[in-house]
Amino acid sequence: MRFPIQLHFDMTRYLLSNQIKGTRRFPLVLMLEPTHQCNLNCLGCGRIREYKQTLNQSLSFEDCLDSVDQAGAPVVTITGGEPFLVPYLGRLVRAVLHRRKHVYLCTNGTLVGERLNQLTPDPRLTLNIHLDAFGEEHDRIMNRKGMFEEAVAAVRFAKSQGFRVSTNTTVYKESDPANLLKLFDVLKSLGVDGILVSPGFEYESVGNDMFLNRRRIHEIFRELSPSFSKYPIISTPLFLEFLRGERNLSCTPWGNPTRNPAGWKSPCYLITDTHYATFRELMEQTDWDRYEAGEDPRCRDCMVHCGFEASVVRTLGKSPRDLAKMILWNLNA
Repeated sequence: MRFPIQLHFDMTRYLLSNQIKGTRRFPLVLMLEPTHQCNLNCLGCGRIREYKQTLNQSLSFEDCLDSVDQAGAPVVTITGGEPFLVPYLGRLVRAVLHRRKHVYLCTNGTLVGERLNQLTPDPRLTLNIHLDAFGEEHDRIMNRKGMFEEAVAAVRFAKSQGFRVSTNTTVYKESDPANLLKLFDVLKSLGVDGILVSPGFEYESVGNDMFLNRRRIHEIFRELSPSFSKYPIISTPLFLEFLRGERNLSCTPWGNPTRNPAGWKSPCYLITDTHYATFRELMEQTDWDRYEAGEDPRCRDCMVHCGFEASVVRTLGKSPRDLAKMILWNLNA
């Protein structure tokens, strides 16, 4: 299976519970950013630029757990910044797992070799290592030489220690499909448990002309998709249809709420208008209808997984055909 069976059970139970309660909007994944500090300066990263005035600030261990409890989502993605720079990371992961949450720990891979011993393999824990291209092209995007080999070594080491490992690949304007498929060949040979692929978002804080418009997103994913059956791709088939221009999806901006040292980020993981002190304020005071409809000009070319994979999940029960497609896809891993 492409995802652990327990994750399916927990997510289904969570969705049904909210449906029974009549809750219209609820989070699916909490994006928890304990710090925005990072040991890299990647070309496409908006975080270290947007929050450059507060890079010295971090959430406390207690703040992190309180955020997990406030959101109540069954999945917690611990990201940043670089999470392995957080001194209490091991304790945090254990505490979130103790709450029966599923944890995706997102890292650039550079510190895995020396700091993975903070963690213990667990069926609910997945190490998610960022790899945007094969070889020197990945190094260029990471803005430092040798990063591809370090990330590959991190994948190999984590797998040897018994961890579930997935990867995350962001597709940019200059991404070469042939190069990406070469990367996926390497990742398959390493035995990764999943490969997530998504187009990048044009952050206002990133000045580089490296992001895709919707027309180019359709083109590049139409070129890539015929080869996806060879790899453990965990971008869902319905989301990939959307990326190829074969399906319409509205955004679910509240599906992946973000908590970071500045507060609860509104309206979404990608756009920042303000920060709220509590999750409840975020949900009650954000104009969700505006962003769900894509009326904000900043949403024009956005087709990123955090907004639209959530739409796939929350609308899945409306179409038996789509549900069957998703079940078969997950089983045929």
